[in-house]
Amino acid sequence: MIDKQLFKLIGKDKKYILFITILQLIGLLSNLGITASICWLIYIAINKGNMLTYLYPLICAIACISIRYITTRATGKLKDIVGRKVKTNLRESIYNKMLILGMKETENIGVAGITQISLEGVEQLDMYFASYLPQFFFSIFAPIILFIICVWIDWRTSLVLLACVPLIPLSIIAVSKYAKKIFAKYWDRYTSMGDKFLDNVQGLKELIILKADESQHNKMYVQAEEFRKITMKVLVMQLASTTIMDLVAYGGASIGIALSICGCAYWGLQPIYALFLILIAVEFFLPLRAFGTAFHIAMNGISAGKKIINLLNLPNPKWGLQELSKKSIELQCVTFSYDNERDVLKDVSMVFPSKGFTSIVGESGCGKSTIVKLLIGAYQPKKGSVIVGGISLEELDNKNYYSNIAVVSYNTYIFNQSIRENFLLANECATDWQIYEALKEVNLDNFVKSNGGLDKMISEDANNLSGGQRQRLALAINLVANKDIYIFDEATSNIDVESEAIIMKNIKKLSANKNVIVISHRLANVVSADNIYFLQRGEVKECGTHDFLMKQKQLYEKLFTAQKNLEEGYKL
Repeated sequence: MIDKQLFKLIGKDKKYILFITILQLIGLLSNLGITASICWLIYIAINKGNMLTYLYPLICAIACISIRYITTRATGKLKDIVGRKVKTNLRESIYNKMLILGMKETENIGVAGITQISLEGVEQLDMYFASYLPQFFFSIFAPIILFIICVWIDWRTSLVLLACVPLIPLSIIAVSKYAKKIFAKYWDRYTSMGDKFLDNVQGLKELIILKADESQHNKMYVQAEEFRKITMKVLVMQLASTTIMDLVAYGGASIGIALSICGCAYWGLQPIYALFLILIAVEFFLPLRAFGTAFHIAMNGISAGKKIINLLNLPNPKWGLQELSKKSIELQCVTFSYDNERDVLKDVSMVFPSKGFTSIVGESGCGKSTIVKLLIGAYQPKKGSVIVGGISLEELDNKNYYSNIAVVSYNTYIFNQSIRENFLLANECATDWQIYEALKEVNLDNFVKSNGGLDKMISEDANNLSGGQRQRLALAINLVANKDIYIFDEATSNIDVESEAIIMKNIKKLSANKNVIVISHRLANVVSADNIYFLQRGEVKECGTHDFLMKQKQLYEKLFTAQKNLEEGYKL
């Protein structure tokens, strides 16, 4: 009933589980003391003792009540500490894992899925560690302690009560397999519905324009209905299990009460002892009854925990410890496949010198973006190597490598913070003067000054900027970062001519001292490149300068001419 993998997640905080269990056992003993004090008072009253004799059980009762109060408060505080530590540690572990994975895509877990397991999933595990685990250990020891105390009063009643206790965990085990399947489906439906909802919200404008909002609404309704049904199954299962546990608990207590009465009537058991057994009979079953309730919460937490463990167990990208000295990059006979069936890249060799402007071009689907992912370490070649400064990429220290590389793409993320804060993310030492100089390079300085300055807030997904402004701002941020290797992945896609010209001017300027790699579908942008690689179906078909390739009158020349004619025809 304890998942070993989940138990390991609590780490060094396991001691709090022990402390909580001990406090609960002390609380149980104080409960017994209160019950014994009540029986003592009744005994004195029946035997008409003097007023002084009432003082001893009263003192005992007050002391036990005080201990019970202290242990209850302390237990609550420790559970709160465990909960906060677990949530903090787990969310930190998830966040650190995402940082380690870097740009590697997480398999089978969408953005909504990661959000849900990081928020609600961790909350469910909070209940698992703070309530379920302490109750598990307490429910094991409590009946044994009660039996040891009560067996000296009446062994028959004590033995029967102890024998009835395992019926509760047996009923829990009986539903556990079914419960695991139900909760696994519950979380699958939950994360799937969250992914679909997020997808629809992000594409809401397109859905309305395409008049497809109603059809997507119907699909969401179907998913919501499936989630409602699985939720109802969870509730029905919990209700049935709770009913069974109640029957066992109170049925077993009733048997114990009946035996106590019989002991008083036929076996010579003192009435006051019989009363004590009657009052504490239910205490044999309450710990396991509470454990059964916590079990359902735990099952939900376990299902969420499995998803967290799956995320944390994703293989890390292979990196080493060496630091980068030279900034040149080379692809040596690289072959890559996404599905191990069809090769996206086939025996690709390329050289990107430490200074200069190198471009990769080709029609859509030829493998340009795949090369970018290989260069930044998001994927590893099926065959061949990525060599950086004479060292295999996987032997480099990832932090050191990323400190030397910048990637500017058509969808570079601008954070929902001020302009200044976005720049400070790239270079925490950047001054306002440096920021404005970078903005001046991309012709955004006047725009920023007239719109709130560096304190201007960027809205979510940079919706308060035009496409060209967003791309130029992304470039300015990376200019302030001052890296040695710059990769521009379709950085001029879907922007105005003015912004495109500004970005290309900065690319050419950077290439005088930096290793600049440009991936572009528009060949007019790479005319000034020092070297151009033309890809087709994952293979390097041509290589050279623009003038050289044009003279060859092969694939590059044909595509360049076709694009030029198309653009001129569009202008006319």
